[in-house]
Amino acid sequence: MWWIILIVVVLIVLYVISSYNGLVSLRNKVEDQKSQIDVELKRRFDLVPNLVETVKGYAKHEKDTLEEVVKARNSYVTANSTEAGLEADSALSKAINKLFALAEAYPDLKANENFLDLQKKLAELEEKIVYARGFYNDSVLKLNNKVQMFPSNIIAKMFGFSKAVFFEASEEERQNVKVKF
Repeated sequence: MWWIILIVVVLIVLYVISSYNGLVSLRNKVEDQKSQIDVELKRRFDLVPNLVETVKGYAKHEKDTLEEVVKARNSYVTANSTEAGLEADSALSKAINKLFALAEAYPDLKANENFLDLQKKLAELEEKIVYARGFYNDSVLKLNNKVQMFPSNIIAKMFGFSKAVFFEASEEERQNVKVKF
């Protein structure tokens, strides 16, 4: 009889240890993916001033658009939470899109080798950011499932694990894009 009780206790302890380690692993994966997004955003952050300076030379009177890009870039730096960082990232993406739209009005700028190179690098970075966001959301999904599903949710509550926040597009980004010719 004691052997059965001992085996059951050992199995329960092993399950708790395994669940705890799985939750820690998933939480660390979410943090790692969040940091991968930050790496790509930092690259974009470093690239934006070069792009703005290149555009400034051609579009001196388009000060508002350039200031909006700089302001959005600076708001990313001061973001102190995941949610604030995601909002700042969204604002920066919108400002960069306006900057590229502005470039359409300046044929000389569109032909400038520096601008073309910066635009290409930024486009590549945007693709990496999209991929990193998707991978982050996959990691968040796995963690959230483990935190919410029985019986691992019991272990999660015991050790203070909580759901992570998904990256989500803003309401403005969800609306249909209107193309006018």
